[in-house]
Amino acid sequence: MTNSNQIPPKGRITSKQTALINASQLRRGRGATSNQTGRYESETRETFDDGWNSTEEEPNKLQTTLTKEDAKSIITRNRSPDINFDRSINMYRGCEHGCVYCYARPSHTFLGLSAGLDFESRLFSKPNAPDLLRAELEKPSYTPETIAIGVDTDCYQPIERSERLTRQILEVLSEYGHPVILITKSALIQRDIDLIASMAERNLVRVGVSITTLDNSLARLMEPRASTPKKRLDTVKALSQAQIPVVAMYAPVIPGLNDSELEAILEAVAQHGAQSARYVLLRLPHELKEIFHEWLATHFPDRAAKVINTLREMRGGKDYDSRWFERGRGQGAFAQLIAQRFVKARKRFGLDKKREDLRTDLFTKVGKIDTQLKMDL
Repeated sequence: MTNSNQIPPKGRITSKQTALINASQLRRGRGATSNQTGRYESETRETFDDGWNSTEEEPNKLQTTLTKEDAKSIITRNRSPDINFDRSINMYRGCEHGCVYCYARPSHTFLGLSAGLDFESRLFSKPNAPDLLRAELEKPSYTPETIAIGVDTDCYQPIERSERLTRQILEVLSEYGHPVILITKSALIQRDIDLIASMAERNLVRVGVSITTLDNSLARLMEPRASTPKKRLDTVKALSQAQIPVVAMYAPVIPGLNDSELEAILEAVAQHGAQSARYVLLRLPHELKEIFHEWLATHFPDRAAKVINTLREMRGGKDYDSRWFERGRGQGAFAQLIAQRFVKARKRFGLDKKREDLRTDLFTKVGKIDTQLKMDL
């Protein structure tokens, strides 16, 4: 069992235990180091050395699959007081970016899949999302408030190139004059600058670009299929030059891995045109705790225990504290130090400007809805 004060030693790997994995076991271009069992699965998978060196063999290349599903609804609502929106849209399940720290990973277990490699290789899309959105907006009871897109899985992950669901969703929102927040770490968003810029002219959109590190080597390990740090900075610049308001998302902050880059990241995003900045401390809910522990022990065995212990100090001795407001900032001396550094750096680089509220008064029902969809509703 995992000791509360240290990373377990090298040994068997189970959903309840962290261990070092031989480098040859790692799949190129993937974030998670295994496919740990989800909490809703009836069987538990274990990886272990049976004495025949089976764990030394090169694993088969993991292919990405995409399943299209017929969604019943598309707007998800929340009542969390520590976030600035009450509704969101996720047109994809799973994310090929493979960010090992992604708090959305445990959502894959609701499908009977693993939060590990399954999350980044077994993807799902909702082709009827644009039609569902149009139907929602046409309801007599609907009142407009800002919709956030990309808060669960990245709306500009690689499959968006072919699926174009994010583009279609934006087209609907633009037509209705509906405000939206986009959050991504992908340079693919530049494809839609024409549409996003037209919405920005009406103060209907704000974009959050996530930049976790400026270190290419660290980025390749943490977020293997996401855009490189340079491409993300270039994206901030391209959006800003198109008069699109950009918030730099320094997230997640991981003590012992990227916290030393705080000032450098904020300076870089300011130089590329970001208007403001936010940060979020690493969160490790449910299966993500084991996945991240395992990844740390594999890639950073020399500092894994220190990273985890520092995170626990910021979470009252736990791996995760789900309480509102505490979950994104943490507590204790180190958490306070991060907050103080962030506030000072944000002010120094001019990233503390007050963000203008997006407009809701431009919203207009246009009366267009697919006849068959209307009958189904």
